[in-house]
Amino acid sequence: MKSTLSLETQHFYLPKLSSWDSISPTILPTIIKTQKQNQPLSTWKLQANAKGFSSTPQATVKENTAKKSSNNNNKKNEDEEIPQVVFERMIARILVSVGVPMATGLALLHLFGVAKEQNLWDAPLWLPFLTTLITFGASTLGIAYGTLSASWDPKKKGSLLGLEEAQRNWVEMWKEENNGQW
Repeated sequence: MKSTLSLETQHFYLPKLSSWDSISPTILPTIIKTQKQNQPLSTWKLQANAKGFSSTPQATVKENTAKKSSNNNNKKNEDEEIPQVVFERMIARILVSVGVPMATGLALLHLFGVAKEQNLWDAPLWLPFLTTLITFGASTLGIAYGTLSASWDPKKKGSLLGLEEAQRNWVEMWKEENNGQW
């Protein structure tokens, strides 16, 4: 907040390195603040822009937003809405393809812990790490697979695993992406 309210200029000061310490010089920059003496405090005002780095005049911003909104309206007309049946099918597949690997990973971690507590088996440390990496990684990929493996045709239910649908939808998705660029 101080950076948006302050009109101070900051200069970096790098101290000179001594010639006797040539093993590994460490340069730590320090900031020297200089205040502008000519401007009264009443002229300071907040500069709120996107991400704090914009220097675009307000008229140009308004023109750009008007152009973007007209382009978005054209794109909205071209985009199709996902039917409710397809959306529910996608959500169900995402929940299964994320939940099953995550539950498996948590169950394996619990089993490794119980086996160690009961002195049945002292599993090496890399084994729980590897199973966690694999199962949680598969869980993150489950979002994409759940979306692609669902049948995008509202009249067709699709197969149990959805491998055929995933192959078909993958090609369809990239075909739409490539058509939008050219």
